[in-house]
Amino acid sequence: MSRPLANLNTRKDILMKKIIIKYKSDDIERLRYIDGKSDWIDLRSSEDVILKAGEAAYIPFGIAMKLPEGYEAHIVPRSSTFKNFGIIQTNHMGVIDESYCGPNDWWMMPVYAIRDTVIHKNDRVAQFRIIEHQPAIEFVEGALDGEDRGGFGSTGIR
Repeated sequence: MSRPLANLNTRKDILMKKIIIKYKSDDIERLRYIDGKSDWIDLRSSEDVILKAGEAAYIPFGIAMKLPEGYEAHIVPRSSTFKNFGIIQTNHMGVIDESYCGPNDWWMMPVYAIRDTVIHKNDRVAQFRIIEHQPAIEFVEGALDGEDRGGFGSTGIR
């Protein structure tokens, strides 16, 4: 006969990770899920940034946090960032691991301006999600027996 788990309220309680976060100032909007339900969380500029076409800069987010051991954050631009601000993230995707957790380890995004632009404090420019580290793997040489799809750039349609 099984007994109920009295101390566990829901599956969400089991899976919830708590993250310690530090904000650089009180006037930065607090982190929250996009639309309250997405896996991605918006990141906002913590100050005004003015860029001329061809300039590079770091967009500060005004946050630092301690990620759980074994996890990392992936930072990418929002889908509207290029259209709204004319900037691209120079490293394609930022990765912050759990060791970047000191009191002055502020999150930011390196960008390059394609056109003159102004990013205001609290403008949403990026998004992140937290991912578990890749498990240890071993590469073993051998023959591949899957269907040949035609190489790189192929949709598999002949």
